Amino acid sequence: MAAFMYRTKTELPLNRPAEYGSTAIQVLQTIPVKGRAPKTGYSRDNFGPSWFDTDNNGCDTRNDMLKAQLTNITYTYGTCQVATGVLNDPYTAMVINFVRGTTTSTKVQIDHVVALSDAWQKGAQQLSADQRLIFANDPLNLQATDGPTNGQKGDGDAATWLPPNNSYRCTYVSRQISTKAIHGLWVTQAERDAMAGVLSKCAGQPAAVTQPAPVVLTPAPKPAPAPKPAPAPAPKPSPAPKPANPGDTKNCGDFSTWREAQTWYEKYFPYYGDVARLDGNNDGIVCESLPGAP
Repeated sequence: MAAFMYRTKTELPLNRPAEYGSTAIQVLQTIPVKGRAPKTGYSRDNFGPSWFDTDNNGCDTRNDMLKAQLTNITYTYGTCQVATGVLNDPYTAMVINFVRGTTTSTKVQIDHVVALSDAWQKGAQQLSADQRLIFANDPLNLQATDGPTNGQKGDGDAATWLPPNNSYRCTYVSRQISTKAIHGLWVTQAERDAMAGVLSKCAGQPAAVTQPAPVVLTPAPKPAPAPKPAPAPAPKPSPAPKPANPGDTKNCGDFSTWREAQTWYEKYFPYYGDVARLDGNNDGIVCESLPGAP
């Protein structure tokens, strides 16, 4: 891995003015259109350590983003590592309760709005190690979101994936456009067409230039009360004990009616078969000469 220099906030390209135009569509028009380069050589390590403390505030970028984009935050200690919080997820319009833990932290993940692999294939291979580190930790390009939704996106660009929340798509595409313009990346023709298609529904969408504030949707729902335990099911009755083998001790003349003979046969047949040979034609109906036979 390349050596990475510590950076200060003033060295990071954060909270930039709109250098390329006042609207997202104007900025899009300045971005080169090229084909996708091979993914050969891509590794997450090419963009530096995961969640680096680029601004030297003692908190890694993941916790910085959780602090910036969640509400109702508590900390494990100090004011750095977020323990709990509420995410009003702009990608899904869901309200998600975040709880730090080995099995719960991934419920809220930090998405690279322009995926690292996508960036690698569209210009980041030509950036220096420090420039890629800055790109991977740029708040403009980072958004806390629902973990499964982030997994569905993968390294998709605007041509292959957009947030399921339609009302956020203009902002999402604007952030991708500004991120690519600022960091010197390009777009493919299909990607550009998809971005322009989204922006056609919001032609005045401003160019994204700052880290977004927490989204306000609706208050987090109160947890549902624990359900009352269901009553224990009544014990099933014990099966009747297996009767003793009666042997070949009956014939049809020992019964006064067909029903009496059939009942006797059905009692022993599951265990011993037609032990008294009452069913001469093996059709399951015994003593067909007795009164009441079908």
